[in-house]
Parts: sequence; C-alpha cells; structure tokens
Amino acid sequence: MDYIAPDKIPYFNDCEPLIKGLGFSLVELVAAKRQSSWQVKIVITSDAGIGIVECTKVHRAILPRLEALLDTQDMYIEVASPGLDRILKNAAEFALYRGKRVKVWSSEISDWISGVVLSSNEESVTLSTDEGEKLIPYIMIAKAKLNNA
Repeated sequence: MDYIAPDKIPYFNDCEPLIKGLGFSLVELVAAKRQSSWQVKIVITSDAGIGIVECTKVHRAILPRLEALLDTQDMYIEVASPGLDRILKNAAEFALYRGKRVKVWSSEISDWISGVVLSSNEESVTLSTDEGEKLIPYIMIAKAKLNNA
C-alpha cells in the first residue's frame, strides 16, 4: 500500500482547511477533467458520523472554492461519507481512522489482520489486535478496509 502525503494530492491543501473548519475531516479528493467539465469526488468523515445534511453543508461551502481553483462553473461535485466498509486507497488515511477498527491483508502472512488503529506514520500503522499491538509496514499491506462488523 502506498503512502501519498495529502499535500501531494491536487487541490487537497486548498480544500482541507475549509472542510476542517466545518468540523469534518477530508478523506479523499479527486478532481478530473472530463471533456469540458470537471468531476470532483470528495469523501469526508467525522466522529459524529456523516449523513446527507453534512454532505450538503460541505457541498455548498466547497463549490465556490472549487469554481475559483478550477476556473470554471461547469463541474459535478459528489460529497460522500466513507461508508461502513471503506476500502482505504491511501495509507495516509489510517491517521483519520485512529481508534477505529480496520482489516488489513498482510502479504507477509497471506491473511487478514483485524484491529483498532492506535497510530500511524509515513511508513507503518500500529494496530491493537487480540494478540496485542502489531506494527505493520505499509509495504506488507496489500489492501485495507474499515471493519465495522
């Protein structure tokens, strides 16, 4: 699994302070130009949960910022919650899910390891598992997802 620092993701640093100011954490931001218009996907999270009201609030606040950044009014913006079983696409996401249960597929043992995220950095994540604390380097993680089961 790759660790991509948020400041390396286009427009992330431009939008993250606004979303944080609304009380949410920005999980994912993908902006892609399709013909003459832009499609933007934003995933947000918060400890209080994310529903339609929260997504609408972020959509209304972020629209003017994105129009200015992308220099267009021709765009489609989707704001969503991570969902119950989100597949983590970037190892940097572990920091947002501290205290939450996740499952990681370890290429070292060819099996799932389930635990609660205790900490993470640019190289590894530490999980609290039934067997104790496990430090798992991202290079050993083939895939990861939230485990709200």
